[in-house]
Amino acid sequence: MLVFGAIACVFTLVVDISTGPARLSVLKVFSTIFLLDKSDASARVIIWVIRLPVSLMAIVVGASLSIAGAEMQTILDNPLASPYTLGIAAGAGFGAALALVLGVGLVPHAGTIFVPLNAFVFSFLTCILIFFLSKIKGFTMETMILTGIALLFLFNSLLALLQYLASEEELQAVMFWLFGSLMKTTWKKLGITALVLLVTVPVLLKDAWKLTVLRLGDEKAKSLGINVERLRLKIFVLVSILAASAVSFVGTIGFIGLVGPHIARMLVGEDQRFFLPMSALAGALLLSAASIGSKMIIPGAIFPIGIITSFIGVPFFLLLILFKRRNFW
Repeated sequence: MLVFGAIACVFTLVVDISTGPARLSVLKVFSTIFLLDKSDASARVIIWVIRLPVSLMAIVVGASLSIAGAEMQTILDNPLASPYTLGIAAGAGFGAALALVLGVGLVPHAGTIFVPLNAFVFSFLTCILIFFLSKIKGFTMETMILTGIALLFLFNSLLALLQYLASEEELQAVMFWLFGSLMKTTWKKLGITALVLLVTVPVLLKDAWKLTVLRLGDEKAKSLGINVERLRLKIFVLVSILAASAVSFVGTIGFIGLVGPHIARMLVGEDQRFFLPMSALAGALLLSAASIGSKMIIPGAIFPIGIITSFIGVPFFLLLILFKRRNFW
C-alpha cells in the first residue's frame, strides 16, 4: 500500500506539472527537469519557476496537514480532530487577515513576510491557548476538543469583524487568502515547509510504538510505562508547528487533515509505523489531485484549491457520519 501510494503521488505530481494554460507533455516535463541544458527557455521558466514549486508544495502541504490530523486524532481519541476543526486554521486565517487589514500585508515586499508570519504566530498561539486552557480545567481529551471548537468560533467571529471593517481592496485580499491557494509558492516557502516536515516526521516515528499503544486506552498505556500526558503534550506541540507552518503559506485548506488519516486507517490500520507514512501519502495525493482539478475546472484559469478540497471533504465527512461501522473507531 505504501509503495502504491508513493507511485500514485509521483504520477499526480507529473500530471500536475504538465497541466495548466500552457499544456506540456509528460516527456517535455521529464526532459526539462532532468535534461535542463537541452530544454528551451520558455519550458524552463514555466516548469522551474512557476509549476514545479507549486506542485511540490501541494505534496508537502498535503502530507503535513494529513500527518497533523492523524496524530491529533490519535492523541485525542477523536475521529473528527484535525487542524481545521480544532481552530488552528481559523487562527491562521485571522492572523493573515489582520496583517492585510492593517495594511502591512498589501505592501509588496513586506506582505510576503508579514502575512505568513502573522498567520503562523496566530495559529501556533491557538495551539498554546488550547493547551493552557485545557490545563486549567484538567488535561483531558474532551476539554482540549471543546477548547479548540470554542477558539474556532472565536476566530471566525473576529475574522467576520475584520471583513466588515476592511476596505474593498483589503477584503478582496483577505478572501483570496481564505480560499486557500498554492499559486504564491516560492522555492524559499517550499524549503521552509519541507524542512519542518522532514524534522517532525522522524520524531513522530520514534514514538510510533507509544502512539500505537495509546490507541488501546490511557490505562493500558500507563501500565506499560508510558507517560501519557507528556506524550500528548509533545505530539500536540509537534503537529501544531507542522500544521501552522503549512497553513501560514497556502491559506485555509480544509478537510485534508480529516480525510487523509481516515483513508490511511482504512488501508493499513492503526500501527503507527505504517499509519503515519500512509497518512502523509494520502494527504499528498489528495491535495495534488485537487491542484490538478483546480486547473481543469475553468480552462485558462485557476480555481481556489480550498474550495476543491471542501468539495472532496464534505461528502466523505457525511459518509463517515452516516455509514461508519461500529468497529471502525
